[in-house]
Amino acid sequence: MKKTALIIMIITIFSKVFGFFRELVLSYYYGASAISDAYLISLTIPAVIFSFVGTGLSTGFIPMFSQIREKHGESEANKFTSNLVNILILISTILVAVGLIFTEPIVKLFASGFKGETLVMAIRFTKLSLVGMYFTGTTYIYSAYLQLNNRFLTPALIGVPYNIIIIIAIAISANNDPLFLILGSVIATASQLFILIPSIKKTGYKHNLNINLKDEHLKNLMIIALPVIVGVSVNQINTLVDRTIASGLVVGGISALNYANRLNGFVQGLIVTPVATVLYPSISKMAANDDIRGLKSAINEAINSISILIMPITVGAMIFAEPIVKLLFGRGAFDANAIALTTSALVFYSIGMIGFGLRDILSRAFYSQQDTKTPMINGSIAVVMNIVLNIILSKYMGIGGLALATSISAIISTGLLFYNLRKKIGALGLKKTVTTFAKITLASLIMGLVSWIIYKVLVLKIVEEFALILAIIVAALVYFVVILMFRIEEVDNMIKLIRGKLKAMLS
Repeated sequence: MKKTALIIMIITIFSKVFGFFRELVLSYYYGASAISDAYLISLTIPAVIFSFVGTGLSTGFIPMFSQIREKHGESEANKFTSNLVNILILISTILVAVGLIFTEPIVKLFASGFKGETLVMAIRFTKLSLVGMYFTGTTYIYSAYLQLNNRFLTPALIGVPYNIIIIIAIAISANNDPLFLILGSVIATASQLFILIPSIKKTGYKHNLNINLKDEHLKNLMIIALPVIVGVSVNQINTLVDRTIASGLVVGGISALNYANRLNGFVQGLIVTPVATVLYPSISKMAANDDIRGLKSAINEAINSISILIMPITVGAMIFAEPIVKLLFGRGAFDANAIALTTSALVFYSIGMIGFGLRDILSRAFYSQQDTKTPMINGSIAVVMNIVLNIILSKYMGIGGLALATSISAIISTGLLFYNLRKKIGALGLKKTVTTFAKITLASLIMGLVSWIIYKVLVLKIVEEFALILAIIVAALVYFVVILMFRIEEVDNMIKLIRGKLKAMLS
């Protein structure tokens, strides 16, 4: 099991890298332009309408399927799966029909600032992107089904061809019709389902075309899934609000937010997701065994581990935002204006990196105790807060204000989750956590100061890109030395583990 988990984590990281490369290709050909804005908003619309529903249903589907299989057998569980897939297809048909009829008002709702050719292009793109909803929901359910049947690799791999197809579509569209952008995205979404089907067949699953809306299992699923749907939808709504306001601020604003957010998401995917993946099963077991002491210890260890890795990246991203954006995106159609907009967004998104990371860990702590309601309420508060801050800060800070609003709402949301978790399971030993966090922050600031001085000296003598890379290497070394001097328990344990592994290999 551990070997499979490790392989899945490696595949997930590889897929994240590929996904980030996809954004680099998009920035190269289209920069932060009206075309990229229209393209991104056309992807946002079906995502907001449907993807969080798929996430919620797949989250509830796993325990429900297990329960049905345990009580009524494999055949009944498969029948339930077929019924759910058929209902999702029916819902998709209704949503696509409504979307095609009211495309223009929907686009105007999602991107109120779009005018003229940009609006026409977004409507044209959205009409095609809506078709992708047929594949999204089914992919979520069938991925969960395969995981329940101990087939983990295929669901983990579907992101790779998805990204490859989109990258090819971006390159083709640059020399032809931009419509190939969205056509490629729909084909990529469909490819995920088609890749799953052979593995589904190997399990012995046979699809049944019957629809039963009165199925008791379906009603029970909705009770489990609804809080998760609302909770997951928070991120989609935040994205929607950010992009809606950005569409009226400046051409390329949506794209700049997207590129900066992708950088933030890339960091979260590489650091937070693996920690959360390993943490969740263990704390779920502790919660089931009423091992509250072990639960608290595991959560604190995860929080400190996340902080050790995220805080130096936060400081580095804020200090080196502009050269990082230039290094990664500054070529092709990505001009000086796009660099300035993306830099501003990245600086202010960076402030919330720690909030985004710890929020995911704390949410898992509630889910492990079968409490989906608290994260849902917390997420709803965060949405309202984000909308209010968006309206206020965007007037004075433009695109940067939208990113700062998201960061502030994430940090406050994390603080509320800490408070609610403490009420639920008792004292979390926050005194020790705060002390550790203070040490990590100080080490990160020392690292930032030293690396900034090194960069300023080097940039006068060598190419800016090499100066940045050398400064980052120096930053990593400085942070490692300082954090060792501060004798943080998690770091000491990590060093002991590495030494033990090395001794075992050499002996």
